[in-house]
Amino acid sequence: MELNGADIVVRCLAEEGVEHVFGYPGGSVLYIYDAIFKQDKFKHILVRHEQAAVHAADAYSRSSDKVGVALVTSGPGVTNAVTGIATAYMDSVPMVIISGQAPTHAIGEDAFQECDTVGITRPCVKHNYLVRDVKDLAETLRRAFYLARSGRPGPVLVDIPKDITVATCKFTPKRGPVQLRSYMPVLKGHQGQIKKAVQLLAGADRPMIYVGGGVVLGDASAELRQLVELAGAPCTTTLMGLGAFPARDPKFVGMPGMHGTYEANMAMQHCDVLVAVGARFDDRVIGNPRNFAQQPRKIIHIDIDPSSISKRVRADVPIVGHVKDVLQEFNGFLAQAQAADAKRPDLSKWWQQIESWRDRKCLDYANSDEVIKPQFVIQKLSEITGGNAFVTSDVGQHQMWAAQYYGFNEPRRWINSGGLGTMGVGLPYAMGVQMANPGHDVAVITGEASIQMNIQELSTCHQYRLTPKIVCLNNRFLGMVRQWQQIDYGSRYSESYMDSLPDFVKVAEAYGHVGLRIERPADVEPALREAFSKHKERLVFLDFITDRTENVWPMVKAGRGLTEMLLGSEDL
Repeated sequence: MELNGADIVVRCLAEEGVEHVFGYPGGSVLYIYDAIFKQDKFKHILVRHEQAAVHAADAYSRSSDKVGVALVTSGPGVTNAVTGIATAYMDSVPMVIISGQAPTHAIGEDAFQECDTVGITRPCVKHNYLVRDVKDLAETLRRAFYLARSGRPGPVLVDIPKDITVATCKFTPKRGPVQLRSYMPVLKGHQGQIKKAVQLLAGADRPMIYVGGGVVLGDASAELRQLVELAGAPCTTTLMGLGAFPARDPKFVGMPGMHGTYEANMAMQHCDVLVAVGARFDDRVIGNPRNFAQQPRKIIHIDIDPSSISKRVRADVPIVGHVKDVLQEFNGFLAQAQAADAKRPDLSKWWQQIESWRDRKCLDYANSDEVIKPQFVIQKLSEITGGNAFVTSDVGQHQMWAAQYYGFNEPRRWINSGGLGTMGVGLPYAMGVQMANPGHDVAVITGEASIQMNIQELSTCHQYRLTPKIVCLNNRFLGMVRQWQQIDYGSRYSESYMDSLPDFVKVAEAYGHVGLRIERPADVEPALREAFSKHKERLVFLDFITDRTENVWPMVKAGRGLTEMLLGSEDL
């Protein structure tokens, strides 16, 4: 059949099983929007800023294991989207971004709303395409979805000139696997390496399992839990891996790194065999690599991306492959090894050491009857939602408190920007999550600074009747900036005080939502219960006026090692 390029785009999205597209129209994509108007296979969500479109598609993917899709126009449309694209790229989120472009004959002539989209996005996408012939459009989109979801996932951008969307050609849907000669990701781990790793782990006196976001993205939570049970080892999960292993399990020692627990960091430093699964030893996790290398240990590193292995820390046993497949084989060999050898190492002394580190109770804080402590709000949120809500977060102190105190027991329930650390993601993330998971409780943990970066999306939520509960920990500061300025800059709070804040209750009401201002600790729980029960079908903005002096502890200062933790203000 003969179709124009815009109709081909719509047909291809439908063929890929797309149910929601997040976008914002503009001149170069109007033919695509006209084709969307005439179809009923998927729903388009009109955001109020292109950055929010990409963030929403990002969270849609993170919370559902589907490929998120965003549609933006050329020029400022796509440049507005770059922050969202880079955010997804840093966290390996599978997405397809379709951008409009000036007509092919005008490319390179500084045409209206023209920009070099391929050049601009090249550093922050897994791959990108500029379509110059309508005959290539369908296959390009098919390849884009394949690349986005396979191997190490990531965003793929398809730039489509306006004349391509109106040009016509014969269209026959292709099905079956995509074949790319230059792209063959390894899925199965090397069996010899897996057996070598099993032998190391089976003989370890102080084993440790270190888990990253790759386990969540690879849907390998069940296999991970089996590995921890077989090994009898403590498990730590990074910020991106929270929920891959249950927080309620006694083998969970918390998050490692800059704001990780004392027991997790000490165990990471003093184990004799470390199994890293879908993690990349980034700077916020291990601190200074030279400090990390001071203690001898054998490192087993499992990852889908060979470039992540031995990038910052040398691996003794590298295993490249899909974590789910590798762990299935790993667990089978480990169970066999344990059955064949009755003399398993006694881990009781190792666990005694870990319990002694736990006794430091590094996450304890001084609660108050006079001023709201942000940690207390998160604990009450976890209690009221049963720890089962989808929680999106912006970036800053509130993000770390959420990671420390909510207690995630299932994967894909914790949605935040880890690698890029993008403020403003929380509300558009919640939109994507709720579109992908209708009927579930969704909470946005944010601060008074982050929420203002995409606060216009309250309008989107009203249009589509989205009902997240916004938990704003309002300390009237750029909290994490203030904390660093206190610790490293002699308490010189340069441009970190938000001295002209809006009345968030009135802002929420102006957009048609419910606003609540909470100033007393005694009102925290009642307000949260009101939001999740009485106003269950409404978006509620809860403005918690919190202690502006509270810091996130523990803390490893930049450039320091894991064992050089500050446990509180007394260590300053």
